[in-house]
Amino acid sequence: MPVIAESLSPAHWAMLIMVALFVGMSKVGIYGLGMLAAPLLADMFGGRVSAGLLLPMLSMADIIAVIYYNRHASWPHLWKLFPFAAGGVIAAIWVGAVVDDNTFKMLMGIFILGGIPVMVWRERMKNTRPLPGNWWTGSFFGITGGFSTMIGNTAGPIMSLYLLAMQLPKNVLIGTGAWFFLVINLFKIPFHVIIWETVTINSFTVNLMMLPVIILGGILGIRLVRIIPEKPFRWLLIIMTTLASVRLFIG
Repeated sequence: MPVIAESLSPAHWAMLIMVALFVGMSKVGIYGLGMLAAPLLADMFGGRVSAGLLLPMLSMADIIAVIYYNRHASWPHLWKLFPFAAGGVIAAIWVGAVVDDNTFKMLMGIFILGGIPVMVWRERMKNTRPLPGNWWTGSFFGITGGFSTMIGNTAGPIMSLYLLAMQLPKNVLIGTGAWFFLVINLFKIPFHVIIWETVTINSFTVNLMMLPVIILGGILGIRLVRIIPEKPFRWLLIIMTTLASVRLFIG
């Protein structure tokens, strides 16, 4: 069902505002909030509809991140990812078109829960051994990232693992990730518009209304990163994301 601003309840608006804040905060270093946003939105709006609602908000936040970090992107790593990520997106388009919404939500839950061990591993490991930066590595992470990002905008952990394993400097890592998600998210939008019909003029109007909230989330995130204990907060996010994902199976 297309999302129309006039038909949304106060509970819908509250969820959208919270998700928009999470999206903005996740792009400035509060790792994990983007993963939490996906199952929360899916639980309220359904699988495909939530994917279409979340995608433009993520793209807006990606543009902001790219404007700040564009000088630090590693394009050799990106060119190894893009062709395979596009293939993963196209495979996911077919899957999403043939399954019902309950199955779609379960697929989202599977990919989100599959990312939880990666998040846990990242928190426990002090150093990451570098992976070979060849086309085989790029193909695996590209296809996996492309498929998971199309199904539920849930490629964050797998791409973080790839970029961390490349042992890129911090700013280069952030900038490379920002460019990857901006390009892939913009690549996904026409398919959401034409094939899945989950991004419409009405839904995009709702997204535009959330833009100030996304910016506010970025500002809050910058401040919170400086004052909150990072490690306990990330473990709390992992627990919350797990619980929210499980609800996609039992909701």
